[in-house]
Amino acid sequence: MLNGYNAEDKVLVAVDCIIFGFDNEDLKILLIKRDFEPEKGKWSLIGGFLKNQETLDDAASRILHRLTGVHNIYMEQFYAFSEVDRDPKERTVSVSYFALINIENHNKELIENYNAKWFSLSKAPKLIFDHNEMLAKAIRRLQRRASIKPIGFELLPEKFTMRQLQKLYEAILNKDLDKRNFINKINSLDILIKLKEKDMTSSTKGSFLYRFDQKKYDEKLMDNFYLKL
Repeated sequence: MLNGYNAEDKVLVAVDCIIFGFDNEDLKILLIKRDFEPEKGKWSLIGGFLKNQETLDDAASRILHRLTGVHNIYMEQFYAFSEVDRDPKERTVSVSYFALINIENHNKELIENYNAKWFSLSKAPKLIFDHNEMLAKAIRRLQRRASIKPIGFELLPEKFTMRQLQKLYEAILNKDLDKRNFINKINSLDILIKLKEKDMTSSTKGSFLYRFDQKKYDEKLMDNFYLKL
């Protein structure tokens, strides 16, 4: 029985991670400059190969931690890419994940060590293989998820202004939102705690800071959330 699969084709399994970040103004993607052939010197998504003793989720966590130094970040498997000629070197199936990271908490030394760089989505360079297709599918999945789960908050600092939150959703959805309508819809979700502190950098009067209610956030993350913007 142990030799029952010997006659079958062997295929490599890769895990590619589309890492989104937000800098309070713009939605960005973390890319790495490839340092080996094929396509050496070109920009790529962050990825690696599945090891024998790993699940796909384990592999994605390992790859994300290696580059960012962060554990327990939001990530989601969203698609498998299996075109026969997608990798010119070996027959490889790629399982893709998207992840959400707060740029302010990111370890800059690790980014520099891996020749990685944040790019605005509108200014991202052409990527290797089918990585542009992966990125496009990840953006569409993020947009859908943001309307049915409060995952956007994963991209914000612990304390944030309502303007920052609106700018985030505008960046994710790639459209302008009416300020009054947005605030009313967010408040109706009842997952924010308004703080007495203010961010004094935005205006002379300052803007109140908010943080999300962890208990209510966790409940909404599981069920009963819909944000139509």
